[in-house]
Amino acid sequence: MGSAADGSLANEKAPAETVGVGRYVEMEQDGGGPSTAKSRLSGLLWHGGSAYDAWFSCASNQVAQVLLTLPYSFSQLGMLSGILFQLFYGLLGSWTAYLISILYVEYRTRKEREKVDFRNHVIQWFEVLDGLLGRHWRNVGLAFNCTFLLFGSVIQLIACASNIYYINDKLDKRTWTYIFGACCATTVFIPSFHNYRIWSFLGLVMTTYTAWYLAVASLIHGQVDGVKHSGPTKMVLYFTGATNILYTFGGHAVTVEIMHAMWRPQKFKAIYLMATLYVLTLTLPSAASVYWAFGDELLTHSNALALLPRTAFRDAAVVLMLIHQFITFGFACTPLYFVWEKLIGLHDCRSLCKRAAARLPVVVPIWFLAIIFPFFGPINSAVGSLLVSFTVYIIPALAHMITFRSAHARENAVEPPPRFVGRWTGTFIINAFVVAWVLVVGFGFGGWASMTNFVRQIDTFGLFTKCYQCPPPPLPPALRPLLLRRRISSAATTGITATGSEH
Repeated sequence: MGSAADGSLANEKAPAETVGVGRYVEMEQDGGGPSTAKSRLSGLLWHGGSAYDAWFSCASNQVAQVLLTLPYSFSQLGMLSGILFQLFYGLLGSWTAYLISILYVEYRTRKEREKVDFRNHVIQWFEVLDGLLGRHWRNVGLAFNCTFLLFGSVIQLIACASNIYYINDKLDKRTWTYIFGACCATTVFIPSFHNYRIWSFLGLVMTTYTAWYLAVASLIHGQVDGVKHSGPTKMVLYFTGATNILYTFGGHAVTVEIMHAMWRPQKFKAIYLMATLYVLTLTLPSAASVYWAFGDELLTHSNALALLPRTAFRDAAVVLMLIHQFITFGFACTPLYFVWEKLIGLHDCRSLCKRAAARLPVVVPIWFLAIIFPFFGPINSAVGSLLVSFTVYIIPALAHMITFRSAHARENAVEPPPRFVGRWTGTFIINAFVVAWVLVVGFGFGGWASMTNFVRQIDTFGLFTKCYQCPPPPLPPALRPLLLRRRISSAATTGITATGSEH
């Protein structure tokens, strides 16, 4: 790997570091040359590969639009279950992110022993599975990962339309989806996760503001008249809410790509856990406060912003979340861009314009699906139960167990498990628990509940619905007396007073 170690950016930014015999270098070259003010500014804002960049990317990508649906999940689960599921799935998600990082290091070390150069190639999760376990695992991992990222991108578009509607309702949500689909298509010009430094930082600032706005605004607003906190009431709602939280802490379908953008990927092991701990300081106060204030009203308002009165602070939260959802769309779409580039043979192309043009067909099906299924909260739960459960939890745990099932593989592992988890035996027990729990509770009960809820949304609102969960338009003044006369006539027929009918 002598040639790989000579990458100019690796020499300028961080020396290569050995784990086992693997040497870690940038996937891209800076181009060398003398340092200028322009190159230093570009490095500050654009070229990020440190552990801090990875932390910002993980934390920013993990929160995203799901922050606005967690109060909805609390109304389905109840306060206690909502808090416990967040803590539990946050820990489970951090563990499987750790497993993915271990498998990545193992794969890359083995390949670099064979003198494979990754400077112009981004390693992805399905390639790790292919190298360690074979093509059948690669195909399964590719199918689940791409489908998850596809619908993750769809959710961002739906969230954009849902949020902007609370500032400008002159256009319906479907029209806003058309507009934001075109805006999000510009992410084709961002080459890789190496170039998300400023975006990741800004994204986390934006979600931090929005989370604390939700918490503070709900506490100031106080509880609505006659507020009820009846959850949980139905198993369907309970497991729908649980799978939405499963989805919340399952944002590491892009873990491998974020690691590959680091100067020293072996430092990633604890980064996702640190990101999760910070995210919990945002999600727990905001979800609990909104649920405390509005209670069961959230059952029919999957976007928490819908219940808060319009103020300059709320408008600021909406705008910041819109920008952040654009960033998260890029996070979810970029791995799909890589897969598509590899499929058509343009992944190693140095022309940004050619790569951007080739990436555009990836955006079209995302745009179309967001228009078909604009169900903001229910689609989160469906994706969580059917896709995240396998992509983020079951497959990594199984892959780690099978990769290191032999004594020879354990003896030669680049990163053996730490002592505090019980070494190999403890790791196997934890992995077996993760597989069993997520398969039964996440995929089994969660899949049943989320798909039942999702089908109900289709039956209620229909496909291609123009404005999902929008308030009905006000009646023209000329029609109001006619409606009142009909209500009085109906009340007289049924024996109910006109006052009661109007109430």
